[in-house]
Amino acid sequence: MIRNEFGKRLLVAVVGSLGLYACFGGSEEAPGEVPTFDEVSESEVITALGNEPFWNAEIEADTLTYSTPENIAGQVIAVTRFAGNGGLGFSGELNGEPFNLAVTPGECLDTMSDRSYPFTATLTIGDELRNGCAYTDIQMFTGEGAN
Repeated sequence: MIRNEFGKRLLVAVVGSLGLYACFGGSEEAPGEVPTFDEVSESEVITALGNEPFWNAEIEADTLTYSTPENIAGQVIAVTRFAGNGGLGFSGELNGEPFNLAVTPGECLDTMSDRSYPFTATLTIGDELRNGCAYTDIQMFTGEGAN
């Protein structure tokens, strides 16, 4: 449940951005026949992370573990997965606040770790917006610490 107008607009912007690829991707498909994003299978474990403030989200099936330096063990929440036209969305609730995470394809550079990730991450918790990068257990990052 979104409690205010800012949160509603932000959620619309995040979910709408998942469909931008369909508008600008040069698809020859008729309206309503645009394929959904399928670059990440439902069996892949997704890790999203960000700096300033530091946060981490690990998604496995319909469960997300959200951690911060203040809560390293993390908090587990149930999420619903949405495959849009240009990425994935995960929504749930964290401490009574709406929790929405969008994962979209595109190189994401983390200069703090000298890593390059295959996805960008946009997280909203209530009215707070956080940006970061993401990878999966199949589609890993490159750079320091990569296998």
